[in-house]
Amino acid sequence: MPTSSDYERLLRGAALRVTRPRVAVLTAVHANPHADTETILGAARADLGEVSHQAIYDVLKVLTTAGLVRRIQPAGHVARYESRIGDNHHHVVCRSCGVIADADCAVGDAPCLTASDDHGFTIDEAEVIYWGQCSDCSTLAASSRFH
Repeated sequence: MPTSSDYERLLRGAALRVTRPRVAVLTAVHANPHADTETILGAARADLGEVSHQAIYDVLKVLTTAGLVRRIQPAGHVARYESRIGDNHHHVVCRSCGVIADADCAVGDAPCLTASDDHGFTIDEAEVIYWGQCSDCSTLAASSRFH
């Protein structure tokens, strides 16, 4: 787990001012993969005391724009934030409980970047979301069928 000084270096490396809210949000995102804004807000408040929703939204926008965090938003879900950046990984989402996990590309470095027809675009990212049921929800569904 990175330390506060690691987060400060990240911020400076992205030419961003180091502030307590930015460090608190980076800490929360690293500690809570695929966290929603409410989770990040709760973690930041535990670290800083009172901080507004708007301040957290502003920090998340700055960090996302700077490429220090990644924002994902599966259909029908609130935005989530993660610290895993710089690769072309995807996500698997449980239809029942909404849990999200990372899923690496199945083959090669970034096979999803080779579209069957790129329509003249220079493609630099692909977003794939796999949907299904997590093992906990699958087990729960199977056990409820037998009762």
